[in-house]
Amino acid sequence: MSEHLDRGRRILEAQPFSRLLGTELVSLSPGRAELSLPLREDLRQQYGFAHGGVLAYLADNALTFAGGTMLEGRIVTLEMKINYLRPGLGERLIARAEAIGAGRSQAVCRCDIVAVDGGVEKLVAAAQGTIAVAPERPGTP
Repeated sequence: MSEHLDRGRRILEAQPFSRLLGTELVSLSPGRAELSLPLREDLRQQYGFAHGGVLAYLADNALTFAGGTMLEGRIVTLEMKINYLRPGLGERLIARAEAIGAGRSQAVCRCDIVAVDGGVEKLVAAAQGTIAVAPERPGTP
């Protein structure tokens, strides 16, 4: 397992919300990240497809992991935009993100989220965000 992936999995495990959802960090390398989430019934909205908040969560985390590999320090999402393209139906959601530009304190990243149904992937959302190094504050973890 790579150093990036090992560290990334420890970070994901430290996120109570990610543990609650059952998110898995599948791959992590410089400028790239892939997250996977089983699409359980309790993650769907009233029409039976993935809730938009779940898709936004996946995009946010994938963007931050991809950008975080390009930066040093405490990493946070500065801003994010998401486009919902079609209903997320199937057994699993996969978010694949990549850094498209990075400096010392910020990285711009994009992310595609696909739903996997019977082994077939369909693009359900696309996102872009700016990932930043958070300023250090005394007394914060």
